[in-house]
Amino acid sequence: MTRYGYFLSSEEFTPGELLDQARMAQEAGFQGLAISDHFHPWNDEQGESAFVWSMIGALSQVTSLPITTLVTCPTIRIHPAVNAQAAATAAVLTGGGFRFGLGSGEALNEHILDDDWPDADVRLEMLEEAVEVIRKLSTGERVTHRGTHYAVRNARLYTLPDQPAPLYISGFGPRAAELAGRIGDGFVTMQPDASLVETFRKAGGAGKPVVGGLKVCWDTDRHRAVTTVHRLWPNEQLPGELPQILPTPEHFQQANALVTEDMIAEAVVCGDNADEHIEAVTAYTRAGFDEVYVGQIGPDQRQFFDFYRNDILPRLTATAPADPQPSR
Repeated sequence: MTRYGYFLSSEEFTPGELLDQARMAQEAGFQGLAISDHFHPWNDEQGESAFVWSMIGALSQVTSLPITTLVTCPTIRIHPAVNAQAAATAAVLTGGGFRFGLGSGEALNEHILDDDWPDADVRLEMLEEAVEVIRKLSTGERVTHRGTHYAVRNARLYTLPDQPAPLYISGFGPRAAELAGRIGDGFVTMQPDASLVETFRKAGGAGKPVVGGLKVCWDTDRHRAVTTVHRLWPNEQLPGELPQILPTPEHFQQANALVTEDMIAEAVVCGDNADEHIEAVTAYTRAGFDEVYVGQIGPDQRQFFDFYRNDILPRLTATAPADPQPSR
């Protein structure tokens, strides 16, 4: 049965607000937490970008919900050996409730040390080798690794959970979905695309979880909600590879000028119509997803959680998930 969690947006909210949201999510009946891992927000209107590993440590002390990064890039900004140590400590703090979502990243966050931003093919190679390094270190054995992209010498993790944190691999196209099936313990993708789920399953992902997420904007005034999303999260409507290659929030702000309020109104659930919220979430269930994380854009967090506790989560959990739709 599909599990429903809450998506914490590190780009939009202060650390204290994220902790409050985690508490409210557990009280409302959400079954897990996802949290973004960014160095920069997508634009200055969002205005935040807390360090995810500090946040996970703090979250582990205020909630018993499992926590998943959606997603961390383990290749450039932070070496995979250090990511392995961070994930192991997070798994210990959460009592085994940490899942490590990993992806090939965006220039927005990874260019900050003046490294070149590789082509997509190279980024996937780097991700695969980073996963290899993380898995080696997660054994607790002393590791020396000399690969194409990374070198590790005489490294050993001493603080380890009983079981390594599962590694969920993110992807938005067939090649990444195939990689996730081959090397991952699960698959992360943000669109309810049954064909990508099928690619993942056929590449070795049978029986492994598929994880997705979406943002909504609850408000009693639908037009006000559309305006809020257009101000804070227009970047989610940018096409193609733009989100992966634009290097600064200022560049995103320029590109966001292409996104209209009509586009937002068509693509994002805005307002307080319960049926629209239900339909947006269950689209993932029909596509074969095992976990879906919903994030509230903008203010009215308490009202959002009340709405989901009373009107949405009971309907989602009372309805048996439909069979995944076959891909064409």
